[in-house]
Amino acid sequence: MSAFIWSVADLLRGDYKQSEYGKVILPFTVLRRFDCVLAPTRQDVWDRDASFSGDTPPALLKAVAKLPFYNTSKQTFATIGADPANVRKNLADYVNGFSAEVSEIIERYAFHTQIERLDAAGLLYQVVQKFADPKLDLSLSKVSNHDMGYLFEELIRKFSELSNETAGEHFTPREVIELMVELLIAPDVDALTGDGRVIDILDPACGTGGMLAAAEEHIRMLNPDARINLAGQEINAESYAICRSDMLIKGYDEKSSSIAFGNSFSHDAHEGKDFRYMLANPPFGVEWKRVEKAVKDEHNDRGHAGRFGAGLPRINDGSFLFLQHMMSKMRPVTADVDDKLKGSRLAIVFNGSPLFTGGAGSGESEIRRWIIENDHLEAIIALPDQLFYNTGISTYFWIVTNNKASRNKGKVVLLDARDQWQKIRKSLGEKRKEISKDQRDHVCRIYRNALDIADDPDHPDHAKVKVFRNEDFGYQRITIDRPLRQRFEISEDTLAALAESSAFQKYDLRDELLTGLKNLIGLSEKERTKFRDKLFAGYIENSVTVPPDKVEKAVMAAFSVTDPEGEIQKVAKGKVVHDPDLRDFENVPLTEDIDEYFEREVRPHVPDAWMAETKDPKTKKTIRVKIGYEIPFTRYFYMYTPPRPLEEIDAELKAVEAQIQILLGQVTS
Repeated sequence: MSAFIWSVADLLRGDYKQSEYGKVILPFTVLRRFDCVLAPTRQDVWDRDASFSGDTPPALLKAVAKLPFYNTSKQTFATIGADPANVRKNLADYVNGFSAEVSEIIERYAFHTQIERLDAAGLLYQVVQKFADPKLDLSLSKVSNHDMGYLFEELIRKFSELSNETAGEHFTPREVIELMVELLIAPDVDALTGDGRVIDILDPACGTGGMLAAAEEHIRMLNPDARINLAGQEINAESYAICRSDMLIKGYDEKSSSIAFGNSFSHDAHEGKDFRYMLANPPFGVEWKRVEKAVKDEHNDRGHAGRFGAGLPRINDGSFLFLQHMMSKMRPVTADVDDKLKGSRLAIVFNGSPLFTGGAGSGESEIRRWIIENDHLEAIIALPDQLFYNTGISTYFWIVTNNKASRNKGKVVLLDARDQWQKIRKSLGEKRKEISKDQRDHVCRIYRNALDIADDPDHPDHAKVKVFRNEDFGYQRITIDRPLRQRFEISEDTLAALAESSAFQKYDLRDELLTGLKNLIGLSEKERTKFRDKLFAGYIENSVTVPPDKVEKAVMAAFSVTDPEGEIQKVAKGKVVHDPDLRDFENVPLTEDIDEYFEREVRPHVPDAWMAETKDPKTKKTIRVKIGYEIPFTRYFYMYTPPRPLEEIDAELKAVEAQIQILLGQVTS
C-alpha cells in the first residue's frame, strides 16, 4: 500500500522537487483515510444535517458519525474523481465540509496552496484519481490504526531520505518504541489492572504519535477498561497533523487527547499539568539557539520553580532540556495516597553524549548530579547500534522516576542490551538491525530481575547487569599545580618574542632598546635577581634608557624560559607561582577523602605538587574541589580481549602470501 501511494511521486516529478513530494502525498493520504473511515456513517450525517434548518450542533453530528469529527460535504473521493471538469471546486468543497478539528489539521499542511499548484500544473485530477482508486481502501476494517502508523512512518522515511532531512526527528522504529514502553511500565503491570484506572501519558516530542500509540496499546492489553489520556507536543507541522489525525480516528476527543503544535521549550502547551507516564525520543544533538533567550530567562528567573533549574547544557545539544522539561511534570508522590501508581515514570532515548559530556561544574554535570542525588535515575539500558533510520550510533534508554521501589532506592541499574539484535533483510537508511519480540522479552526479564541477577555470578546474564550506588557516579575534581621553574636568557628567539609583544610595540624608544639588547645576546642566568642586575648593567653600558615598568615586565616575560631545572618563581610574600603548562586535574571518588588521595596517588610521583584553591564562578567562594557526575557506561562493561599470539598471526600471513603466489602463477601461465 505504501508503494501504491508512493507511485503518486511519478506524477509529481518535474513540477515538484523531490523534497516537496510530501506536501502533496501526506495530506492526500490523510484525507483518503478520513474519507474511508467516515464512509459507514456518511449518509446518516448528511441526513441529520439536512434535518436542521440552521446550523446543526457539532456534538450531534459527531454522535451520528460515531467519531470526534465529521464531514457535511456531499462530495467524496469517488464523486470528485468522477467529475474532471470541476475537480478543484469539488475538492475544495469536500475539504471545507470537515469539522473544525480536521480543518485545523489540513491548515497545517497548507493544503489549499497545494490544490492551486496542482491545478495550475494540470495534475490535480490525476492525483485525485490515484487516491480515489478502490484498491486504496484505508477503512478501519482493512487498515488498523496500528498499521496506519506503519504506513505513515514508511512514507515519512522516504520523504526524509529524498530531502536529506533527519528521519529521527519524525519517528522511532516501532520495535524500539515497544521495548521502551515495556521497560517503562514493567514495574506497574499488576498495579495497572483493576477498575477506575486513569492513566495520563505525555510525549513532548511526539512526532507522528508512535510512542503514544504504543503506550496506549500496551496499557489496553493489561487493562481494557482503563481511561487513558494522551498528551503531546510537536514542532514539525506535518508530523503534528498526522498525529492529530491518528488521535481523531481512534476516537480521542479534545478531553482525552491534547496534541499541541509548537516548541516545548519556548511554549509549554501542558504547563501546570502532571503525568503518570512520559516518554520521548528527542532529536539527537540538535541545538536550542532559537529558544535560547526563553530557556535562559526561565532558568535565571525561576530556578527550580521552573523547568530548567538544575542547569543548562551546551547550546548544540538540547537533550537534557527535554529531560528536565519532562521531570517538571512528575506527579508528586504524595498525591493520590490510595493509588498504587504513585508518582511518575519516564523513559527517554539519548545518544551517548548525556552520559559523560561536560566536566565537573558544567551544565550537563550539574543536571546529572541533580537527577542522581535526588535518586531519580532508575536505570540506563544500552541498545544496539544501527537501530534508527537516520543514524547508526549507539543509543540508550534512561528510565527516571520519583518513586523508586524500596529495593532500588539509592541504586542505579545499568543493563547492556547491545547484543540483542537481529539483521533485517533490507537496510532502511542507516537501519540495519532490529530487536525481535523474543529479544525484547529477554531484555525485559533481565530488567525486572536486575538486582537478583547482579547478585548471582552464576546467572547467564550476570555480565549484562551492573548495579551501582548513586554516589559511585560522583567524583571530586581537584586541581594539581606545580611550581613554575625558569631560567633567563637573551637569545635571537627571546628577542623575537619581545619584539612581538604589545607593550614593546607601543614603546616609543623600542628601537633604542632593541639595539642595546642585541649587544647582550648570550646573557644567561638561572636566578631572576642576578639576571636583572646584569640586564640593568647592560642598559647603562649600552646607554639605553631604562624602560618603564610595563615594558620591563614584557622584557622579563620574553626572556623567561621554562626549565625543569630552573629557579622556582615566587611573587609577593614568597607565594610560589604555578606553572600553567603543568596544571593537571584528578577525579577523586566522591566517597574518598581528597587529602588522603593526594598523599597516596599524587605526592609520591610529584613531590613538589599541591592542591590549588579556585574561585567558584557562581558563589565566588574559594573552593578546593568541584563535584561532578558522569556515567562511563562503556568502561563498566569493557571486556579486555588479548591480542592473538604473534606465531598465529605470522602463520596466517604466510598462508595468505602462499595463496597470492598461487594466484599470480595462474595469471602469468
